[in-house]
Amino acid sequence: MKRLIEKDLLNWKNKSDRKPLIIYGARQVGKTHSMIAFGRENYKSTAYFFFENDIKLQEIFNQGITDIYILFGKLEQFSATKITPGETLIIFDEIQACPAAITALKRIQETANEYHIVCGGSLLGLALFRDAKYSYPVGKVDLLNMFPMSFQEFLMAVSDKTDLIHQIEHCYENNLPMIEHWHDYLMQQYRKYLVIGGMPECVLEYLKNQNFTMLRAKQLAITEIYTNDMVKYCTKTEALKNIATYNSIPSQLGRENRKFQFNLIKSGARSKDFSDALFWLEKANIILRVSKSNQGYLPLNIYEDLLSFKIYMSDVGLLCAKIGFPAEAIITDFAGSEIKGLFAENYVAQELVANGIRPFYWESSGKAEVDFVIQETDKIIPIEVKSGIHSRSKSLDVFIKKYNIVKSLRISAKNFGFENGIKSVPLYAAWCIKK
Repeated sequence: MKRLIEKDLLNWKNKSDRKPLIIYGARQVGKTHSMIAFGRENYKSTAYFFFENDIKLQEIFNQGITDIYILFGKLEQFSATKITPGETLIIFDEIQACPAAITALKRIQETANEYHIVCGGSLLGLALFRDAKYSYPVGKVDLLNMFPMSFQEFLMAVSDKTDLIHQIEHCYENNLPMIEHWHDYLMQQYRKYLVIGGMPECVLEYLKNQNFTMLRAKQLAITEIYTNDMVKYCTKTEALKNIATYNSIPSQLGRENRKFQFNLIKSGARSKDFSDALFWLEKANIILRVSKSNQGYLPLNIYEDLLSFKIYMSDVGLLCAKIGFPAEAIITDFAGSEIKGLFAENYVAQELVANGIRPFYWESSGKAEVDFVIQETDKIIPIEVKSGIHSRSKSLDVFIKKYNIVKSLRISAKNFGFENGIKSVPLYAAWCIKK
């Protein structure tokens, strides 16, 4: 399956000031596959090192070797692979299991930057936060975030109608309606995406068997991997809090007001007791945090309300599995408006973040609320999300008038269009909103 990160990796390879590259992302989003495929297609050879549970490999770095060329000599012996600068892609996978290897990247960049190194990690920020003895190589590495497959990537995987990608972009840029039967087809694919999500293994499972029971089992296995990480890398008390917080997300999103409430984790729960759990889940890339902005002015981040935020799952398919909602009800569009609304909102948050956009939300005294507010270079753009075609929103009108907004987006089941100063974007085209 083609991943859009391939273009970013090729740009990194060709940079004149290239540094060791770290790819962040949750487990199971496809980091390993993409790194290996990139090496296979763009280098003469690949030297692959998997750090998790490999004590001998970790010991090579824990020795504190300062001469990087001696270090690479030991890695050649360990992997039985000749490492040639510029011709061999060196992959450090699950590098968070060896903080000394992360620290070594600084020395590599300073003294041996002719080597091409790409690193994958699922819990990188947490690994260094946990072990103060090792430092992060600030300014000495390039960074890429990898997310679950976007709807665009999903569409490329499940459909041979690749020209639709260009047609969607054309309609988005020019406010032209999509041909009706293609609009209906894409809305059907969107509903499938809500159920399947963007985890590559889950997409492959669907393509192979098209069996939603087997798909659900695969998704729940991934959520189990996440909870196992919480047990493995945390104290017992921390793990219990992390798991309880993670398990509360469906009920948090199931409320009409989706603002995160600590007392939904358990009765009497307070921010000071569970803030660390949210921090852990966020650093593990399992959840997405969308904060409230108290104003609709530039720049949004200075008006951030640190005490008011919403939490979404990083993959809408895993959310569907965690809720346990029947796949057929989503795909056949028989789900109730509230359940469709929470899935649509999670999906749009996921698409925005994957495009490098930091979304906020806005509300006014509990009377009006805009789902997402984003910032372009010189303007604020409110985004209203509706799961159906009835898309009238008083809240969006309130925000537009209050802050003299010139550009607004309404994402819904309606076709492309432009009406009353609001750009209509079908749900399947949310990925067209670029940074």
